[in-house]
Amino acid sequence: MGLDRTFYRRSPQQRPQQNVTFNDVRKRFDFRSIAIGRWVTEAEKARAAGLFYDALVDLMTILQGPELLVSLRGTLAFQYGTGGRPGVSAHYEPATRTFALAKNAGPGSIAHEWFHALDHYLADKAFSDASGKRFASEAWLRDATPVPHPINDALFACFRAIMLDESGENPSDLFRASKAADAANGCLYYAEPAEMCARAFEAFVQDASIANNFLVAGTKATEEAKLGLYPSGAHRVRINGAFRRYFDLLGRALHGQPV
Repeated sequence: MGLDRTFYRRSPQQRPQQNVTFNDVRKRFDFRSIAIGRWVTEAEKARAAGLFYDALVDLMTILQGPELLVSLRGTLAFQYGTGGRPGVSAHYEPATRTFALAKNAGPGSIAHEWFHALDHYLADKAFSDASGKRFASEAWLRDATPVPHPINDALFACFRAIMLDESGENPSDLFRASKAADAANGCLYYAEPAEMCARAFEAFVQDASIANNFLVAGTKATEEAKLGLYPSGAHRVRINGAFRRYFDLLGRALHGQPV
């Protein structure tokens, strides 16, 4: 899914100017830094900057938050076409709080990797005893000590909806499918709390009225979806509702409104 293809976008948000640069991206969202690989051509850089800018605007609109939500208050760095990991088109690096897209790759992965960044950012804000290396979703599952706050309570409700069934007593269908996939592959990946929550967030973003398949794709018709590795049916509806409540509260707080 390289940058040479055409991406579908349906959004009320339009760019203030036709041509945007990664410098425009950094200035609007206040990323800590943006690094571009030396092998990225000017044409590739220009196309990628526009697509990334639109994707972040759409993400911000879906979440009903301000720009500082996207850059996590200026703590998040972004890299495009620099280094990367073999076989990985996009990833989030906790040690440096960096979100990275490989050159000519990574479209559709932005929502997933951005949620990893948010999940990591929230760990020590939602829990009093979570280390800087942990993700909030993992801390919740491991019974870390929660910081009492209505927004945190709404976040925990998201984790509960994703990882547990409606009774709150048993593993969810998503967890069971993820565990089965890991057993078949002989590894632990799909059933990790951070991975389940990132995939659930992808589904929430893809179900929004705004559509952008550079931002998110693949939660409905892919092989992973057919294996149950994305929420579906009533479970998906329940998770989407929990995310909607959480981001409504968070957005109001970030806009300076009472929660």
